[in-house]
Amino acid sequence: MMNYLPLLLLATTLMGCQAKEFDPKPTEAAWTSLFDGETFEHWRGYKQDAMPAGWTIDDGAMFASVPGHGMDIVSKEAYTDFELELEWKVKEGGNSGVMWHVDEAAGDYPWMTGPEYQLLDDAAHDGGKIGKNSAGSSYDVYEPSEAVSKPAGEWNAARIVVRGAHVEHWLNGKKVVSYEKGSDEHQARVAASKWAEMATYGSTSTGHIAFQGDHGEVWFRNLRIRSL
Repeated sequence: MMNYLPLLLLATTLMGCQAKEFDPKPTEAAWTSLFDGETFEHWRGYKQDAMPAGWTIDDGAMFASVPGHGMDIVSKEAYTDFELELEWKVKEGGNSGVMWHVDEAAGDYPWMTGPEYQLLDDAAHDGGKIGKNSAGSSYDVYEPSEAVSKPAGEWNAARIVVRGAHVEHWLNGKKVVSYEKGSDEHQARVAASKWAEMATYGSTSTGHIAFQGDHGEVWFRNLRIRSL
């Protein structure tokens, strides 16, 4: 009587090989640099075709030196789900922010649509008390879970993760904010914030990355992003 077991094993092996060949594992998206230390190739002014004159390159970093209207900038590309990493610093008393899912058609400023990752000299504000406007916060909505920002003039490492409704803020290697956009908790917090009467705030699901440059001196370097 013929033994069919070897043939069965061979067929199973071949089917497994074919499955691997036609069902590859998804690969992790590559990082894209958003700044080469020398040019503003990936950036332009908010609602502008070129960079505002008040932005320069200072020792390999993007530097906003002249506060005032028209100094906010956006990435030329728009992003939906992404992971963004960068380093930032402000001078003593400094204040800035990183926004995302920014829609230029919706208003005169990026914060009218884009939630903001706050950049701040914590020691110079509110007596150093940590709150909804501290470094790493989702500005005026979620306070950071702990105080990990560095003093004015020192570089901080920021990371923003947006995957669908899930949002994370990281500061200097610590996850300090995590929330689900549009959840009951999130909506309650927005309703209790300065954005309560701004219907456009957080209303977008894709858009530009924006850097706030109208509040004073701020530096950015080592910018990179990848789609998720």
